[in-house]
Amino acid sequence: MQLVERHIIQRNHLHYQEIDALCVSAKNLYNYANFHIRQSFIFNNKYLDENFLSKQLKSSETYQALPDQVAQQVLLGLHRNWLSFFAAIKNYTEDNNKFIGRPKLPKYKHKEKGRHLLVYPAQAVSNANIQAGLIHLSQTHIYIPTSLDYSRLYQVRIVPKIDHYVVEVVYEKKELDYGLEPDFMAAIDLGIDNLATLTTNKPGFVPVLVKGRIIKSINRHYNQQKAQLQSLLPTHQKTSKRLQRLTKKRNFRLDDYLHKASRLIIDLMVKNRIGTLVIGQNPLYQQNANLGGKKQQDFVFIPYTRFVQQLSYKAKLVGIKILIAEVSYTSIASFLDQDPIPTEGETNAHQVKFSGQRIRTKLYRAGNGLLIHADVNGSLNILRKVIPTAFSRGIEGVIVRPVGVIPYKQTA
Repeated sequence: MQLVERHIIQRNHLHYQEIDALCVSAKNLYNYANFHIRQSFIFNNKYLDENFLSKQLKSSETYQALPDQVAQQVLLGLHRNWLSFFAAIKNYTEDNNKFIGRPKLPKYKHKEKGRHLLVYPAQAVSNANIQAGLIHLSQTHIYIPTSLDYSRLYQVRIVPKIDHYVVEVVYEKKELDYGLEPDFMAAIDLGIDNLATLTTNKPGFVPVLVKGRIIKSINRHYNQQKAQLQSLLPTHQKTSKRLQRLTKKRNFRLDDYLHKASRLIIDLMVKNRIGTLVIGQNPLYQQNANLGGKKQQDFVFIPYTRFVQQLSYKAKLVGIKILIAEVSYTSIASFLDQDPIPTEGETNAHQVKFSGQRIRTKLYRAGNGLLIHADVNGSLNILRKVIPTAFSRGIEGVIVRPVGVIPYKQTA
């Protein structure tokens, strides 16, 4: 599968000016090619594809400002934008009720502020230098350290951001077989105070609570600083360089924590030879949540989708099967009583009666009076809802008293 090695290029970086100039050149080629396409389409009703443009523009100064293969990638990106436009026009013609207006032609990038993505295929990266641990982009003085070998390199992307660039080294990595047991299954319940609650049907496995308070702290500090900086802005101004830096720092910190949390979970599963992971997630979970006040704000600002993506690709690399499941009623049904778990929207779903109830934020009382951690109860219910046979041998060996972990303070 393909993975990405990321390098952040700040304004004070040695290669920032050269990278910026390259992205400007890419923007100029994009706009120049787009002008030719628009003129041909508007006045002659004829579309010029990337192959025709490549031949027509090859001798132009804007095209030659970039290596040939990189310039072709710019034209290919523009071609994809036009294909999206044609698809949107077709859908608009068939049913315009899905749109708020007629789709518009692909626009030009801003003449001064505009920057465009650069894609260097493996053939446009020096083979000799990558063997020496450096990414050297063709016809540049740019050298980026890497631990990859050339046989694994797919492409290098330079992605413009608001106040920095990201060099993405895309490479191939083989999926490994760790001989995990398919009958050992785990589930994750996503939350706020506990980012992820990991449970399994493996006898003797102690449930794990991956703490989410770090994320709450990051978000609250960000929201406070953001509100303070916004109060200093003129009425007509929506952002500033300080706000952009603040947002960038917050995003980096969140992404780092999510990477460490997902790595901890996958390592735990490999160590315990667990071959299947069920993740409870609803597509509109955050948007529809109505928790009120600061709790609502904490919830909405947790990038669960990003976390699930990180878990998914790391699981795939080690041979763990991933299942994404909806989680309706899993938090109010009793695992210890093996309550039936309906699905939202099913007939008579709201008429189902459950044996227990949640008595505190962290505690759930089963029908027989036994107490279980509420998030552990929800996680175990997710597992048996998606895989009804997960506990076919009974629940006697299931441990319900969890242990809390903070990813950067723990090792699997």
